[in-house]
Amino acid sequence: MEGETIQVLLVDDDAGLRDLLRKFFQQRGIEFSVLHNATNLANRLALERPSIVVLDVMMPGVDGLTALRQLREMGDAIPVIMLTSLAEDLDRVVGLEFGADDYLGKPFTPLELLARIKAVLRRHSSRAPLVASGRATYRFGRFRLDTAARALFCDDKRIKLTGTNYALLEVLATHPMETLSRAKLLDLLYGPDVDITERGMDLSVWRLRRLLEEDPSQPCVIQTVRGVGYMFVPTDSDDEKPV
Repeated sequence: MEGETIQVLLVDDDAGLRDLLRKFFQQRGIEFSVLHNATNLANRLALERPSIVVLDVMMPGVDGLTALRQLREMGDAIPVIMLTSLAEDLDRVVGLEFGADDYLGKPFTPLELLARIKAVLRRHSSRAPLVASGRATYRFGRFRLDTAARALFCDDKRIKLTGTNYALLEVLATHPMETLSRAKLLDLLYGPDVDITERGMDLSVWRLRRLLEEDPSQPCVIQTVRGVGYMFVPTDSDDEKPV
């Protein structure tokens, strides 16, 4: 990321905020463009590929969460930071479940937003594939996780995953039979600067268990290590190995 020009696309209906951030970023030599709403975000990204999108949640018409979900369903992995006046941890979790890279609550300072942008871009530029070979399939029970296709299958039927569900499952599958604390999982998923609590991690695990476990209240695949965190337990000892 060092030496590269940062290009920021802000999607926000607040004219005052747009003007403030435009002046701030342009004074620092950072390319800055805006959209007044999220309705045409996908079309804009087909024509312009910024380094990162800063996307407001609460907008008329297509809201930020809907726009983000649509991008991720299209397979667009462009870095996204969500802006919101909502302060509840659950609201941040929803954004992360939809595939946001970070979440920043209003009000904020331009310097804080710039720091978040740089942190997200560092994570993206330094993020190495979890599987060294570039391709591996992990099998457990009726499931098959294809890390190249970023897809989960059950009896050869593809299971729809959010970006966070997939990322969490890949982390767990590549660390079989290891006790991972909630803090460690958060670090592996989002890096050290993410603004989300361990309670949010528990919610993400619960959502994934609903897809994988016959009885989520008595999990077998993602087991709780009481007082510590979680452990991924493949059905058969050989199934955690990449093939």
